[in-house]
Parts: sequence; C-alpha cells; structure tokens
Amino acid sequence: MFTRLVELIVNAAPMSFSRASEEVGKYVDAVAADDFVDVLEQIGTIPEAIGHDTTEEKLFAKASDAVLSRAFREIGLKSAVLRERADSADVQAESPIFGYTLVADAKAFRMSRTAKNQKDFKVVSLSGWRKDADYAVLCSPYFQYPKSESQIYAHAIEHNVCLLAWESLIFLIKRGIKENVGLNLSPIWSFSQKLSQTVLLADKKRCFLDDYNKAFLSVVAHSSKDFSSLLKNQIAIIEQRGYLETDFWNNERATIMKYSKEKAINELIKTKKIDEKIQQIEKFVKGLCCE
Repeated sequence: MFTRLVELIVNAAPMSFSRASEEVGKYVDAVAADDFVDVLEQIGTIPEAIGHDTTEEKLFAKASDAVLSRAFREIGLKSAVLRERADSADVQAESPIFGYTLVADAKAFRMSRTAKNQKDFKVVSLSGWRKDADYAVLCSPYFQYPKSESQIYAHAIEHNVCLLAWESLIFLIKRGIKENVGLNLSPIWSFSQKLSQTVLLADKKRCFLDDYNKAFLSVVAHSSKDFSSLLKNQIAIIEQRGYLETDFWNNERATIMKYSKEKAINELIKTKKIDEKIQQIEKFVKGLCCE
C-alpha cells in the first residue's frame, strides 16, 4: 500500500496542490487497517525517486501528516490535519476521554541524507506552535534521531516537546492499544516535562530515547522485549527499502553512463553525489541497532 501511495503522489502532482493534498488525505483515511500499518512502517523514509524540493516532496509531507493524524485516531484520539501551514503545527489531536489536546509535526527523511541538526527537527518551533494545546509532539523515524548527544534533546526538555517515533505508534496499533478510561496516554506526551525535573544540566543534550522507551512501555504495560522485537522487524523493513533506494541510484548511474561524453558523465555523477548517497544509505542500514 505504501507503493500505491507513492504512485498516487506522483500522479497527483500535476493537479492543484490543494486538490492533490485532498486526494492523498482521502487515500490515507480510506486504506484498510492492515494496509495502513504497511504505510505507517514506511512513511518515515522519503523515496529517493521523489526529487528534492519538488511538488511530489511537498505532497509526501502532506501524506505523512495524514498518516500521523490517522495513527492518533487508531489509538483512540480525535485528530485532524490542519490546513493552515504558516507558523502552525501540521496535526492536532484531542483525547475524548481525558480532554487534553496536543499539536504534532510529522518528520520523514531520506536515507541518503547526511548529518541532521536541530533545524531539521524544529523542536523549538513546534513548542511555539502549541498555543493553547497541552502537549507538543514531534514524530520522527526512531533510527533517525541522534544516537548520542544533540541539542534537540535539550530543546525537548526545555520546551516540553515529546520526541515520539513512528515505531512507537506502530507498536501501539499492532498491539491494539487504545486510550480508554483505564489507560491515559498523556504521560507519553508529557515525558520531557517529567524528565526536566530530574535531569542534570550537564546531561540535557544526552540522548534520552532509552529512558523514554522505558516510560512509554510502562504506561502501556509491555516489556522492552516486546518493543525490541518490533524494532528488529522495522530494521528488516528498512533494510529492504535500503536495497530499493540503492537500486534507484544505481539505475540513475546506468542512465548517465549512456551519455556520449565521458567528462560530462563524470561531472554528472559528481553533481548528483550518487556515490555519497549510496554510501550513506549503506552506512545507515549497517548502523541499525535496537539495543
């Protein structure tokens, strides 16, 4: 189903952006539950075939918003994608049982993307977009979060922004976990605020994903073994995507090699940074770890 979503994005690109966005949103909302999980498992990776800074890339971002909104609905919240994009979060959600509200921003990255920084995650901006909402949630691929120290962790703690992973939502949905009168999910969204009360100043930039995972699993009453199993499955999915994305660039290289002038060929390869992109994908896949 993810492949069909990408095809829809490509086919809808010539339409007006508003209409294309509507078509993408309708598809995400209508896809069957089992097929939605397939989309959710892959939405965090932008296909290499989608050009940088293109209409297709912007539509993929809209698709990720729609997927995040539906994921919130799948776990028992009311949620919608916000049409207003300027100085605003992309998604809003509300608990029909406990009454809290949250705003959220969906993130997806290319495997070929090199080092990411705090500007890529926009943690501080998301906090500002919270406005009257109780919580602010950033949803990014688990394996794209920095593994050691990063300013984004300090920003999350300072501004009470939840660093959620697509994989956490996959876990909840696959396990059939939904918010109910006996299960309030708000401690998941407020983890950074709780951590801010105990973390030392010297440790603010430290990656806290392990601590977050423990708190997350405690809320939903599951073990780390259960989550590790899901991460291993996700690694297998990402590895398969890695092969496909590498194939895309190898095919691009083959096309270029058919050009007539050798110098032009070499320059084009350098311009597209194909070797670097392939190396980055391979490095990313080899570095996957669920420990």
